[in-house]
Amino acid sequence: MKDVSITFILLSLLAEIIGTVAGFGSSVFFVPIANFYFDFHSVLGLTAIFHLFSNISKIMLFRKGLNKRLLIYIGVPSILFVVLGGVLSNSFKSFYLEVILGVFLLVFSLLFLIKRQLEVTPSNRNAIAGGALSGFSAGLLGTGGAIRGLTMAAFNLEKSAFIATSALIDFMIDFSRTIVYYQNGYIQMEHLKYVPFLLAIGILGSFLGKKLLEYIPQSKFRRLSLFFVFVIGIVMLGKLFISK
Repeated sequence: MKDVSITFILLSLLAEIIGTVAGFGSSVFFVPIANFYFDFHSVLGLTAIFHLFSNISKIMLFRKGLNKRLLIYIGVPSILFVVLGGVLSNSFKSFYLEVILGVFLLVFSLLFLIKRQLEVTPSNRNAIAGGALSGFSAGLLGTGGAIRGLTMAAFNLEKSAFIATSALIDFMIDFSRTIVYYQNGYIQMEHLKYVPFLLAIGILGSFLGKKLLEYIPQSKFRRLSLFFVFVIGIVMLGKLFISK
């Protein structure tokens, strides 16, 4: 446990639980939290590794009813564009990527808080566009699950099928960007000490999140989670410009 931040581990577990229950995925919480402890490019590397474990857990827990149509129409463009986003992330300074992420978190949270019934038309074209945008955002900023979630919600999947399909797409995204991030030098040996903890968090957090879904109405929890995302975005931008 030497030189390992217990606070970071506990916050990562909380991010996984909230992300599972709210349906946004843990990265929308994990990325800004991890950015308080590591440089942004290292955060991208850690997020990809963390999500590999997290999504394997979700696929196992929610494995019923994978939707093959969405695996193709959302999954394929997601993989292609996450590679593009991951490659481009190496062309930007960390400061600018952090600003973009902070703004993204604010806009995303406000949009869903104001437009509670925001919907996407369930068409193949929108599935492809949502997959491309979510993949690109995941590669460039470390988080794209919320965009994919909005796109998939249009197809009115049963809850387990929704989570399992989203998790499998996310797994393919994370596998692809892990390779790109490794080539970019984002995965540092000094941070690999957190890998066993992230593995355990991915399993435990997904399990606890699934149990909470049985007792907490997702709609109510979702609004509270969006408020947390909004606050995180403000704190993140404030930290950036105060330290600048």
